[in-house]
Amino acid sequence: MNKQQLANKIWESANKMRSKIEANEYKDYILGFIFYKYISDVEITHLLGLGYTTDTLYEVREPVYPDPDNASAPFDDEETVKDLEEQIDNIKTDIGYFIPYTDLFSTWLELGSDFDVSNVRDALNAFNNRRIGKTHEKVFKGIFDTLRTGLSKLGGTAGEQTKAIRDLLNLIKDIPTDNKEDYDALGFIYEYLIENFAANAGKKAGEFYTPHEVSLLMSEIVAYHLRDRKEIKIYDPTSGSGSLLINIGKSAARYMGTGNNIAYYAQELKQNTYNLTRMNLVMRGIKANMIETRCGDTLEDDWPYFSEDDKGVKIEGTYDPLYVDAVVSNPPYSQNWDPDGKENDDRYSGYGVAPKSKADYAFLLHDLYHIKSDGIMTIILPHGVLFRGGEEGEIRRNLIERNRIDAIIGLPANIFFGTGIPTIIMVLKKNRINDDVLIIDASKGFEKAGKSNKLRASDIRRITDTVIDRRDVPKYSRKVNREEIRANDYNLNIPRYVDSSEPAETWDIYAQMFGGIPNIELDALSEYWTAFPKLRRSLFLARSTEYSEVTTDDIKTTVCRSDDVSAFREKYRTAFDDFSDYLYTELIEGWETVHTASEESVLSANIFKRLENISLIDPYEAYQLLDNEWSTISADLESMHSEGFEAVKQVDPNMVLKKKGNEDIEVQDGWKGHILPFELVQSAYLSEDIEKISIMESRIAEIDSETNELFESLSEDDKENPFVNDDKTAFVAAEVKKAIKAKEVSIEVLEVLKKYDKLITEQKSIAKNVKKAREDLHEKTKETIEILTDEQACEMLRAKWINRLCGELAGLPDAVVNTFTAKIQALAQKYSETLSEVDEDIRRIESELGSMLEELTGSEFDMAGLQELKKLFGI
Repeated sequence: MNKQQLANKIWESANKMRSKIEANEYKDYILGFIFYKYISDVEITHLLGLGYTTDTLYEVREPVYPDPDNASAPFDDEETVKDLEEQIDNIKTDIGYFIPYTDLFSTWLELGSDFDVSNVRDALNAFNNRRIGKTHEKVFKGIFDTLRTGLSKLGGTAGEQTKAIRDLLNLIKDIPTDNKEDYDALGFIYEYLIENFAANAGKKAGEFYTPHEVSLLMSEIVAYHLRDRKEIKIYDPTSGSGSLLINIGKSAARYMGTGNNIAYYAQELKQNTYNLTRMNLVMRGIKANMIETRCGDTLEDDWPYFSEDDKGVKIEGTYDPLYVDAVVSNPPYSQNWDPDGKENDDRYSGYGVAPKSKADYAFLLHDLYHIKSDGIMTIILPHGVLFRGGEEGEIRRNLIERNRIDAIIGLPANIFFGTGIPTIIMVLKKNRINDDVLIIDASKGFEKAGKSNKLRASDIRRITDTVIDRRDVPKYSRKVNREEIRANDYNLNIPRYVDSSEPAETWDIYAQMFGGIPNIELDALSEYWTAFPKLRRSLFLARSTEYSEVTTDDIKTTVCRSDDVSAFREKYRTAFDDFSDYLYTELIEGWETVHTASEESVLSANIFKRLENISLIDPYEAYQLLDNEWSTISADLESMHSEGFEAVKQVDPNMVLKKKGNEDIEVQDGWKGHILPFELVQSAYLSEDIEKISIMESRIAEIDSETNELFESLSEDDKENPFVNDDKTAFVAAEVKKAIKAKEVSIEVLEVLKKYDKLITEQKSIAKNVKKAREDLHEKTKETIEILTDEQACEMLRAKWINRLCGELAGLPDAVVNTFTAKIQALAQKYSETLSEVDEDIRRIESELGSMLEELTGSEFDMAGLQELKKLFGI
């Protein structure tokens, strides 16, 4: 299975296994064991590279020293001890730690029923106490403390704990850790699990996770700023799981060509979250000498100016104020802190000190202090920092006057786990060539994802491009000069500068009274008239200098048949005429060399290029269509990279969960395509079989209709018979047969029952045939996939990857034309009837009503009532 399928399986199982344990706690267990698997696998790979084999790994062990309390106990001789100690020291030097064969993750699995929770507890204790290399202690020391101390929560007894751990080990054993491909399966699964645990952890999620989409947005902005550098330092002072740092590293590495020259600095207050940071960084293959982490309060205990020895004593000559190329952070919002004495702190000097009840600007100024003169920082903050007064207003004024704020991005509400408050991303630099502030209102660009909102790929790309190009986009973004900000008393509230609200509906009084469409409302569609220069004259005739009228009763046909719209469609079609072949060459013919991590950027650049001279089509909408398909395409490519092209022709057992007693067990239920969906192959090669099944199923539906008609032909008295169910809604088949045999009903009813029985017999026979046909089709599909030629397999990939995407892209011009047509029709309808015409209709109806009332006759009381009714209508 690909990494997404494996991640889904692990998450679903883990969520069931955690039972009553809080998601925020259980994540520490499963993620801790994944990390232990990773470092075990790294050591095995290292040892195999040294010449060990899978059969000699058991030789990797710790020496057995003499036991002073048991002189008869076996022990190693001095030479063996010396050799083993040297071997262990070499391993620690090479990879930073040592794990003996008996404590490797794979060995735990091999123990089977002999495995015990004590194996884990002893191994984790030994790792922390004596198995970490001196040069790697900052990275690994205490990294398993949360896991080690929490084992008891996995069960009330040792047996329960053992079973829970064994289940976990078996759940994660298939996670690949070698990262040989150009994609990171381990990192993907780790991030996926963290995100899902965050979604289930409520307010506590903010302590360790920034949504991936927000993280990616910040990373793209930062990486572009650093694009020309050969080596960089990046820092997150509230690192959580470390995902922000990792995403920046990945984005920056695309520009740098390598990630080996990126140094990572992280600080985190909570010990268990700090451990997550370190695990996540190490598992991405980042070398230990490029990782510097601290567990401590960022605001109270700034990055150490001096390194410390083992006893915490500062080492002279190691002064380092830590200036980095980029700082990214998602600090806790508006938390309390201690500002006493901070006015003399270099971090806040020249700006001011944040109030005691809101540390937001304390974090911001901390971040700003640590970037180099040509560095950049991005920070997530609550919306209130833009307009709150007092000390925060003073800090904001100083930031503006010192030209530090580069951009402000308003994010959608409810985008972070555990809080629905509006948030922003603020981008700051120390030395800027601009003296304005780019303000972006991106609050309306998102999709619903369960209870939360989520940035789409197109939203991220739109924001990033706007920041990089510093674009002014109506109702979306604007560069605001310092004079305007001063005039607003340094209030940076986004609606003051960018009005993203929809225009209020207006009604022209003259047009309401006398008809016609106001030209000013037609002018509001200027982008369409620019694209369709002749169409306005085809649709409208001038009534005066200010008003026009529609010239056609069929607006849609007039629009669709116009030369302008035809030219628009043709220009778009020509631009994408060879796009399908381009994708085939890029993705299918060249599948072996496709880099899935960067290929989407290549394809999106191609789409943007094709749309350069085509108006009305939103290139970001086209990009979103690509991204919607890319997750499927990239997952398939990853499978092909790791398994070869034959993976396309492979089928897998379709495993489903079924109840057996009190347990869910996996059993096979047929087959499924490893890459090619059965339905896709059936439509291409087995359409006749599908058609035969469809005909039979249609006949089954017809029989249902016919039996319903027969039932409705019965009288209410006939429905009291036993051959009708208690609800009086349908026949009872078994009782129908008895009634036919008994012949105790009228001839007419007997005929109805015989017809029903015949139809049901036919239906059962057809249903049996359908079941058999579907089973045969399933087997034929399996065989068809397995015997596909390479050429056929490639065409199937085209159908799966390319045809759907190209079809959706081809629909974009239609969507534009339909939107435009709907706007014109709405305007025409809006002013189609004047108020005077409405008044005339009312008078006419009243007159007709009066005439009809005059013709009525009745009693004295009836006529009196009619007379009063006429008064009410004014007749």
